[in-house]
Amino acid sequence: MSKSPTSNSVRAEALDADPLQKRVLRKITWRIVPFVMLLYFIAFIDRVNIGFASLTMNQDLGFSPSVFGFGAGIFFFGYFLFEVPSNLILHKIGARIWIARVMITWGLISGAMAFVQGTTSFYVLRFLLGAAEAGFFPGIILYLSYWFPARRRAAVTAIFMAAAPLSTALGSPVSGALLQMHGLLGFTGWQWLFLIEAVPAILLGFVVLIILTDRPEKAMWLKDDERNWLVAAMEAEQKAKGAQASHNVWRGLADIRVLALSLVYFGTSAGLYTLGIWAPQIIKQFGLSALSIGFVNAIPAVIAVVAMVLWSRHSDRTGERTWHVVGACLLAAVGLVFAGSAGGVIAVVAALTLVNIGISCSKPPLWSMPTMFLSGPAAAAGIATINSIGNLGGFVGPSMIGWIKQVTGSFLGGLYFVAGLLILSAALTLILAKAGRKNGTARTAMHHQAAQH
Repeated sequence: MSKSPTSNSVRAEALDADPLQKRVLRKITWRIVPFVMLLYFIAFIDRVNIGFASLTMNQDLGFSPSVFGFGAGIFFFGYFLFEVPSNLILHKIGARIWIARVMITWGLISGAMAFVQGTTSFYVLRFLLGAAEAGFFPGIILYLSYWFPARRRAAVTAIFMAAAPLSTALGSPVSGALLQMHGLLGFTGWQWLFLIEAVPAILLGFVVLIILTDRPEKAMWLKDDERNWLVAAMEAEQKAKGAQASHNVWRGLADIRVLALSLVYFGTSAGLYTLGIWAPQIIKQFGLSALSIGFVNAIPAVIAVVAMVLWSRHSDRTGERTWHVVGACLLAAVGLVFAGSAGGVIAVVAALTLVNIGISCSKPPLWSMPTMFLSGPAAAAGIATINSIGNLGGFVGPSMIGWIKQVTGSFLGGLYFVAGLLILSAALTLILAKAGRKNGTARTAMHHQAAQH
């Protein structure tokens, strides 16, 4: 799966020397990346704000740890069922209309979470929220592949994905503060949290219709020479993949590399949503107020943002993907083990910082892998498959922690379980890379024999 670091570096430096190319890449980066980053920022807040709501909601509604863990995780069943169809629709009709639809729908359902009455409505709304949001994340990953050459994709993806830890860093204090609105106009604090944090998604859904451009060919905000270069560059990249790239939808779904990356992503998702959903309750054990928990929970995420950008730039500069994923997964696993046995707030924050850094750093190089061997509809289907299967880890991780917490009274066993999933992700990445090198060697030998004949 990894490329030659030297050849990648030399090629990137040669291409970056062209002033036109540098200008185009800079222009599309500033036009697209901050906006899609803002969208993901809002999406991630609406996805995991259940973690802060639980600080008071669980007691108000009588939810046990296992009920809460299952309800928080069932989001990903809805996500799983509708992910691939959603991404194929986006590829067919364009990101502009489809991403707008996704955002408006999920905003409305997220706001409706304020009116949960019990276990059934909690499960139903979380499932519907997952179904509504299905297609957003893989859709943006696919969308970025239309605009940015492969050599730039990990760095751009990292900036986009930095919205997840940033939403934790900025959203945690906000969510903690919203819980202080308890009793205003007869609503509880957790109801205000859901209502207020749903509004940006709905409003931005309409802004998407104005800002997003489906394809480079339609980018009237680029000059003619800029647009022509970008279209030609992306077409040349698609042709260069040639027969090595899968284009058929069913091949994208059935490719063994897609299934392997899905399992790798499963472990990283279990880690990510363990943080998003359970970190506030882990910190709460030390007797902090909701507002204090918000600020404490923000510290690891701030550090993770910086690490994520630096790590992905190093991955792009060297052209190496495999060890950048493996090292990050193992670091997150170590952090989870330490978080389970930490005896104070400082120790927990230090452990959660390791987890945040590891989880955040693993994802950009991981998401640069599928578009190395998939293209067109196969890329749409393959990326969505990886995300939908992988995100089931977001159900398994939080649910297991809730169940083990209820049975044992401790977070320890659940955190060890998620750490094990991350170690498995690291091992699968190494196996996939080794298989890729063997296939590459075999293809080279075949081409050499053909040339001799």
